[in-house]
Amino acid sequence: MTEVCSQSVLDSSLGELNKHSDESWSITGGKLHREFTFPDFVAAFAFMTKVAILAERANHHPEWFNVYNRVTIDLTTHDAGGISKKDFDLALEISKRAFARNSQA
Repeated sequence: MTEVCSQSVLDSSLGELNKHSDESWSITGGKLHREFTFPDFVAAFAFMTKVAILAERANHHPEWFNVYNRVTIDLTTHDAGGISKKDFDLALEISKRAFARNSQA
């Protein structure tokens, strides 16, 4: 079974995850949280498609919400009852895709 991160691991992992990003992940409501903004709906949906493929490969799926050009993502490991290494691993991959999107604009 996957273990929930301790507070010290949460703090250090969150710092590492946000080290190279202008927009930061946070811990909100006991979940790893971030909102992404895109030029339009098509770009937001394309990003969600990339994330869906990543999530399926990792067998670890986000809670997410989309309105027009915004995608809000929350990550938690339900079977562990909190945030685990799986969440940080997926968040890093998601951030890489978002960074690639921003660098092409």
